[in-house]
Amino acid sequence: MAKGVRIVVTLECTECRTNPAKRSNGVNRYTSQKNRRNTTARLELKKFCTHCNKHTVHKEIK
Repeated sequence: MAKGVRIVVTLECTECRTNPAKRSNGVNRYTSQKNRRNTTARLELKKFCTHCNKHTVHKEIK
């Protein structure tokens, strides 16, 4: 059986991660999928962060 091309990635808020004074109850994270062949670089998407209460850049981790 062939190995799947799409993988599950975790997106983490950059504002919450870099500013510990602003962090309320942790770091906001989303899960998404990406195609390993087409997108080899790490994903960066603007998503809504519930801790920052605004749209921020979320970067792929791990």
